Amino acid sequence: MRSYIKHLILMLFIFASCKGDKNLQKEVGQAQRNAALKELEVIQESGTLKVVIDYNSINYFIYRGQPMGFQYDILHLMADDMGVSLDLRVSNNIKETFELLENSTVDLIAKNLTITKSRKAKVLFTYPLLSSRQVLVQPKPKGWQKMDRSEIDKHLIRDVRDLAEKTVYVQKNTAFYKRLNSLSDEIGEDINIVTDSVHGVEQLIGMVATGKVPMTVCAEEVARLNQAYYENLDISTPISFMQDMAWAVRTNSTALNEFISKWLLDFSKTREYRLMYAKYYTSKRSKRYTANVSKASTRERLSSYDDIIKESSKNIEWDWRLVASIVYQESNFNPNAESWAGAVGLMQLMPETADRYKITDLKNPEQNVYAGTRFLAWLDDYFKDHISDPDERVKFVLASYNIGLGHILDARRLAHKYGKDMNVWEYNVAPFLLKKSLSKYYKDPVVKWGYCRGTETTNYVQNVMERYHSYANLLKAS
Repeated sequence: MRSYIKHLILMLFIFASCKGDKNLQKEVGQAQRNAALKELEVIQESGTLKVVIDYNSINYFIYRGQPMGFQYDILHLMADDMGVSLDLRVSNNIKETFELLENSTVDLIAKNLTITKSRKAKVLFTYPLLSSRQVLVQPKPKGWQKMDRSEIDKHLIRDVRDLAEKTVYVQKNTAFYKRLNSLSDEIGEDINIVTDSVHGVEQLIGMVATGKVPMTVCAEEVARLNQAYYENLDISTPISFMQDMAWAVRTNSTALNEFISKWLLDFSKTREYRLMYAKYYTSKRSKRYTANVSKASTRERLSSYDDIIKESSKNIEWDWRLVASIVYQESNFNPNAESWAGAVGLMQLMPETADRYKITDLKNPEQNVYAGTRFLAWLDDYFKDHISDPDERVKFVLASYNIGLGHILDARRLAHKYGKDMNVWEYNVAPFLLKKSLSKYYKDPVVKWGYCRGTETTNYVQNVMERYHSYANLLKAS
C-alpha cells in the first residue's frame, strides 16, 4: 500500500511538473506572439515599412523617368493597405541582403528568394507568389542565324553532365551557386564555379552575351526576358526542378509574416495580379521594358536633359536627382508641355517667373531649368530662416513650388494656432493645407490667401519625394 501511495505521489508530482512546463511553454509562446504583434504595431504606428529590394529589369527599375517593377508595384499596393509608406533600400548582394534583415535595418526582403532548407533556418518566408526553375545561360555559336535548331544544339550544352570541367560564373551566396555545387556532386565531376560579388544576375547575363564570361545561371523568367534583348543567348537547358520563390522576414516576425502572406495570397487571386504579372513577365511590353532598362543601366540616365538638370542643380547646391523628380512630375521630361493655367516647359513655369529671371523662351530646356532651379533656391532661402531641418524644409519648398508660397504660409499659421508644429510637414502642416478647402479654416483670421484645394499639393510632395528616393537608390549622385 505504501509503495502504491509513494508511486501515486510521484506520478502526481510528475504530472504537476509537466503541467507546469506546459503552462510555462504556453506563457512563453504567448509572450512571443505578443512581441510579434507588437513589432507589426510598431511598423504601422511608425508609418514606415523598411524594405530591401534588388534592382533589375523586373523587380525595380526606372523606365522613362518613372520608378516601377513587379515587386515595387506590389509593395506599394500592400503598403497602401497597411497604411504605411515604404523606405526602400537597394542591394543586389545577397549576403548583404540577409545581413540587413538580421540586424533589423530592414523589416522585409522583397526579392524572388528561392526557398531552401538552409534559408528556412534563418528567415521566415512569406506566401510564394512565383515558382521558377534555374537555367543555363550560354552563348549561341557564331553564325547561329544561318543554322537550324539541331545544328545549334551541337555547339551547346544540353546534358548537364557536359558541365564537367566547364566554367560557370554566378552571383556569390545565391541559390544558383548552391545548385551548381549540388549538380557537381550529382554528376560526379568538378564544375569550375566562379563566384562574383560585384555584378548582379542581369549584369552577368550581359557579360555572357558580350563574351566576357562563358556561362551563367539564373531563374528562367529572368533569362527569358533578357533573351529578348540579347538574341545571341540560349536559355533552353534547365539545371533544376521548379522551385518556389518568396519574400522573407525575421524568424520572430510571425505577425508581420502572417499579415504579408495573407495579403499576398489574397492578391494572387485577383485580376490585378494577373495583369501585373503579364505586364512584367509575359507581354510584349515587358520585353520592351527589359530592353530599355538594359540599355539605360549602362548609361544611368533618366532623360536627354540630365546634363542640364545636373548643371543647374549644382549651381543651387541641390541634389540633381531631386530636381529631376520635380521635372518628371511637372512635365514628364517634355520641354513643350503646357498646362491649362499657362505653365510652360520642363519645370512648368509661369510667364511671371520667366520675367523674374529674364527668360525669353520657356520651351528652351536650358533656360527653363535655369529659371526653375533659381526659383527653388529662392524658396529654400526663404524657409531657411524658419525651418532648420533640410529634410523638412525641402517638403515646404516643393509644396510652395506647386501651390504658391502664400497658401503654405497660411497652413503653417493654422498648424501653429491649433497646437501643431509649423515646421514639420507630415501630420502637422499638411493636414491644414487640406483643411483650407473648408470655410471654417479658409475664413480664419490667420489665413491671408483664402480658399485652396490642398489634395494635389500633398500628393505632389509625396510623389516627388518617393520618386526622388527611387532615383537616389538607383542613380549616382553626380
